[in-house]
Amino acid sequence: MTRRRMPVAVRAAYHAEMRAARITADPQARWRHLERAHILSQPWPWPHTRNHLAMFALAVAQRDRREAFGQVVRIVVAAPGSALGRYPEGNTGRARVGLTTPMPVPPDLAAVLAA
Repeated sequence: MTRRRMPVAVRAAYHAEMRAARITADPQARWRHLERAHILSQPWPWPHTRNHLAMFALAVAQRDRREAFGQVVRIVVAAPGSALGRYPEGNTGRARVGLTTPMPVPPDLAAVLAA
């Protein structure tokens, strides 16, 4: 179980992506920011769960039932998966992507996570 704190650089990038998702008017850009925040948050239980809650809220606002249901499932497994170190790196967190499907981490996010 991980008890380490989110590094300052990762936390700053995560909060920047979450803030950008809140303030942009473009729905596709909102999802992109939430996906990027998801990649950054995966190793930490609370930020990871918080990200899925934001994805759920956006799916409900867009009346996307499939995405909303997928986010409910992910909300339930996010914290335990992070705490146990069992999460697919690079996964964007969307319902259209398998729960355990690893994906490439964008280079800029990989640099933040490696620092």
